[in-house]
Amino acid sequence: MKFWTNEVKIASVAVVAIVLLFFGLQYLKGLNLFSTNDRYYVHFTDVTGMTPSSAIYAYGYKVGVVESINYDYDDPKNIVAVIAIDQKLVLPKGTKAEISSDLLGNVRLDLILGPNPLEQLALGDTIEGGKQSGAMSKAADMLPQVEKMLPKLDSILTSINKLLADPALANTLHNVDGLTANLNSTSQDLQQLTASLNRQMPQMLGNVNGILENTEELTKKLNDIDVAATMSKVEQTLTNVQQMTEALNSKKGTLGLLMHDTGLYDNLNSTMENADKLIIDLKEHPKRYVHFSLFGRKNN
Repeated sequence: MKFWTNEVKIASVAVVAIVLLFFGLQYLKGLNLFSTNDRYYVHFTDVTGMTPSSAIYAYGYKVGVVESINYDYDDPKNIVAVIAIDQKLVLPKGTKAEISSDLLGNVRLDLILGPNPLEQLALGDTIEGGKQSGAMSKAADMLPQVEKMLPKLDSILTSINKLLADPALANTLHNVDGLTANLNSTSQDLQQLTASLNRQMPQMLGNVNGILENTEELTKKLNDIDVAATMSKVEQTLTNVQQMTEALNSKKGTLGLLMHDTGLYDNLNSTMENADKLIIDLKEHPKRYVHFSLFGRKNN
């Protein structure tokens, strides 16, 4: 009779599969049955969210795992967790453990190392544990304030609904539509104007170039003018004018005497008076001065 029968083979494969499944599940949980990690105990009054195989971190680096959680039914607030820490990590006295969670609900255990690394915890010592007041805890603390704000928010939403139902708002929106249409039309006109300016720009630049050329030619002509000779002629003319003015102001010469001799003015005034009298007498007695007769002249 053979020992290594098909039944034994099947049983052996089943046992090996069960063992591998057990170790695989422990590995997936983060537990290593053959590890040489140091074990400590952490005392909690509340372990909400934490489970065996929860990761343990120190300054953001994973240093161990929670192996088990023991609940004391006689003392509900006495909860002890067994943690396995990498033996390379030395835990100073005063080290604390805090349960923390992120917004996604992932729970982990953070170690807050003590201040003096020279005083170390012994293997199997108990660490004081607690819960970290993270974002979720702060959000829970804000719930009462949020509840107080809800009536105000309801009132604000009611006012907003009334505002949205107001016909004036609809009319305003229609006016905005009209304004938008006008702006679009104005934009099109500006585009057309810009296109027209772009078409006329070469001609305008040509005209400007012509003006600049004429200005440059005029500047050259001005540069060619003998300014010194021109100023000399102007000074000579001013000298002649000054001499004529001096001659008029003096009592010498005909023009000076005419301007300064009062006797000439009196004679001219007397002559004008006599001429006026002569004209008046001529009008009153024309026959004294002009007489025509076919039969001879008579003496008056």
